[in-house]
Amino acid sequence: MGILKTPEIGIAIVAPGGCAPDDAAVARGIARLQAQGATVHNYYDPAHSFQRFGGTDAGRLTQLNAAAADPDVQVVIALRGSYGISRILPDIDFDRMAASRKLFVGYSDFTAFHMGLMAKTGRASFAGPMICDDFTRDEPEQFTLDQLWSCLTGPTHTVTGTAAGNPQVDVVGKLWGGNLAMLVHLLGTPYFPEIDGGILFLEDVNEHPYRVERMLLQLLHAGVFERQHAVVLGDFSAYKLSPMDRGYDFDVMLAYVRERLPVPVLTGLEFGHIRRRVTLPFGGQARLQSDASGFSLQVSDYPTLARP
Repeated sequence: MGILKTPEIGIAIVAPGGCAPDDAAVARGIARLQAQGATVHNYYDPAHSFQRFGGTDAGRLTQLNAAAADPDVQVVIALRGSYGISRILPDIDFDRMAASRKLFVGYSDFTAFHMGLMAKTGRASFAGPMICDDFTRDEPEQFTLDQLWSCLTGPTHTVTGTAAGNPQVDVVGKLWGGNLAMLVHLLGTPYFPEIDGGILFLEDVNEHPYRVERMLLQLLHAGVFERQHAVVLGDFSAYKLSPMDRGYDFDVMLAYVRERLPVPVLTGLEFGHIRRRVTLPFGGQARLQSDASGFSLQVSDYPTLARP
């Protein structure tokens, strides 16, 4: 596991989405954080989980509020994604979340929190690992955890990648994005940030390429892409093709959307529902450079442990 750069960090665990599938694993994750010198404040109680959720709607909101109010906490990490934040979005006091100066971390369903926080307050947060399964695996992915601590330490964070067929670009803009389905789900709501000149990163899981295409076209028709400088695609996996696709697959879809979208589309970002995953400051200022050898994404001007 990565080494915490700052000793005695207070880390809060909250479950605004799904409940933990394995309570014993959560205990392992907490023990790992404690072994690195962190003080863990666990606001998730499996006894109070509700159906598939990490608590009732009111209970999950209470977890967020308690973590934000805890003076001994610097970092708030989501237990897991799944589904649930959409239910409580209207009740989250995003001004209170931003004023807490906490560093909020998560991805997948937690994308909705990042989006709402940015839309309502302009405060940056972190698309990064969650307790389940990143901290609870028998053998955690070192790269993923190192990415988190490196990013939170700052003051800058650089991510690199390679993929065939990427266009040559050199652009700067606000880095934002996350789970594609969650972004599309929030279109037309007060929780969708109005970002011009941005660099948009996207990922999804269990979505057939035609569903990915449909969501990308929805963002296109809504005018989102024409306001961005670039789109960077992360991992899209765990879908099943069928004989009826008749040659239509992700690569075919990608070629089609590259023709339709008014911005360069890059692939190869190690982000999504995968073990090896980068951490990305949602709302940081980024420079994206790409050529035949690969791309680099340099991010700065975001909250850190030293300057929350």
